[in-house]
Amino acid sequence: MGEQRTSRPTRAWLAFLMIIGLVAAALATTSPANAEHPSEGDFTLTILHNNDGESQLLNAGSGLEDFGGIARFAEVVKAAEVDAKQGNNRGSILVSSGDNFLAGPEFTAGVENGIPFYDTIALDSLNYDAISFGNHDFDFGPDVLTDFLSGYTNMPQYLASNVDFTGEPGLQAFVDSGDISASTVVNVKGERIGIIGALTQQISFISSPRNVVVNDVAPAVQAEVDSLTADGVDKIVLISHLQNIGEDIALAAVLDGVDVMVAGGGDEVLANPGDLLVPGDVPFGSYPQLAIDVDGDTVPVVTTAGNYKYLGELEVDFDADGNVIGWNGGPIRVAAGDNPDAVAKESGNLNARVVEPVSEFLAALDQTVVGTSEVALDGRRSQVRTTETNEGNLIADSLLVKGQERAASFGVDSPDVALQNGGGIRNDDFRGPGAITLLDTFDMVPFSNFLVVVPDIPRSQFKDIMENAVSRVEFTDGRFAQIAGFSMIYDAGAPAGSRVLSIVLDDGTPIVTGGAVVAGADVAIATINFLANGGDQYPFNDAPFTLMGLTYQQALADYIETDLGGVISAADYPEGGEGRITRLN
Repeated sequence: MGEQRTSRPTRAWLAFLMIIGLVAAALATTSPANAEHPSEGDFTLTILHNNDGESQLLNAGSGLEDFGGIARFAEVVKAAEVDAKQGNNRGSILVSSGDNFLAGPEFTAGVENGIPFYDTIALDSLNYDAISFGNHDFDFGPDVLTDFLSGYTNMPQYLASNVDFTGEPGLQAFVDSGDISASTVVNVKGERIGIIGALTQQISFISSPRNVVVNDVAPAVQAEVDSLTADGVDKIVLISHLQNIGEDIALAAVLDGVDVMVAGGGDEVLANPGDLLVPGDVPFGSYPQLAIDVDGDTVPVVTTAGNYKYLGELEVDFDADGNVIGWNGGPIRVAAGDNPDAVAKESGNLNARVVEPVSEFLAALDQTVVGTSEVALDGRRSQVRTTETNEGNLIADSLLVKGQERAASFGVDSPDVALQNGGGIRNDDFRGPGAITLLDTFDMVPFSNFLVVVPDIPRSQFKDIMENAVSRVEFTDGRFAQIAGFSMIYDAGAPAGSRVLSIVLDDGTPIVTGGAVVAGADVAIATINFLANGGDQYPFNDAPFTLMGLTYQQALADYIETDLGGVISAADYPEGGEGRITRLN
């Protein structure tokens, strides 16, 4: 008995010591123990990063004019680079994880100005060490991307380990010249830093890559890791545009040898207590997120919200053998005005060469009024991708009406219905009540999409098309459709592919009843060429379609100005929609 009494506290004490040891080990791998004073042979790399700039060159948007902006962002980068070089065995790199421009009035200003585009001028001035491609970089097709890249005077290394450009001669020329590659090695204070790029495989149905081929991500990245490692590179950073940080965390689990991952495409805000955020931003999680690779090693994963609102700053400590032994960092807010972290100045060069001419172009658009709205138009991302909204109805109606008006002159059947994917509506706010300008229409529907009519779609295929539209509504996916010319009931709780219960045309013709297709005539659909080409996985199945000679932005502006007589009435477009789409469960 006495022996048992003395052994129990001894075991408890040993267990306590073991826990303390485990905690100490965990802290040693998650804290920047050597960030300020690295031991001899150790090295601290500061990774400065951003993603999804998306042509937001002036500021972070309406109501956030004192945040973001490329001229301010440049000064934040400059200051961070100076800080990162203080002390021995320290250095920095600057990388972007893609979506380096986005269709809209700002990018249109650059295109109309000619090569170099304003976005190219902006990125050129920042002296990135490496940039990953993003899906939006292909939205205008390979030819415009080629023009964008052609404008650089000092082109940064563009990286894409899993992309084959041989089918596009314009882009392949950059591969041949070495400006586009799978990976690169940057020398920082005598240390060789390997950087690898990767692009989402979803690009074939969310953008317009034409003959650019995107292969499996993991094998391509691992092949580059192995090649760099064989060449003696022991510090490797992956910059990728996989659409959300969860994809990078999942990718880490099948990779070996990647030390840090810089994600793009998800717009997640990573922050820690005390980090200053742009008003309205809510942290997705802590900075950095942690992933576990195939060997069980911890990999820090970082990203930033886009629109030049933040510069990410991750300090990573490496030992003499290239092993990660600590990290620290967070987002640096890009601010101006009366904010405590306001930049002392803005880049005069970028103000003169980019900000001022883009501002003048937008001011001219904003002076052109196309109509007045009696109601606030809901274009919020969270709504247009999940439910019917009055702005979605307005845009879908513009496609239907303009398609009907132009069908005869283009020798095509007049459309019965219209579809607009929520991902193609980009203003992410309420517009109105009040004047609606040409600039507003660009903000709502900014891409280079054209109005098309797809005739002779069998009813069973139309049901499949609408099944796709609601197949990922729970994920706030951009494929969710805003509709015109019909009403629909669907069950969000049913398995994807069997959710649509009812489709009825506005003239009362049933297409689907009780989940079953009703026999009858084919359906003609007005939509945008992106969807007709299979974007967002819409199963048009290579059905022939006819371009109607209007972009969807032009269709919207003309519909408001001409067909609605310049008045968007609350009766026609009530807040919350008018019951075109009914969701069960």
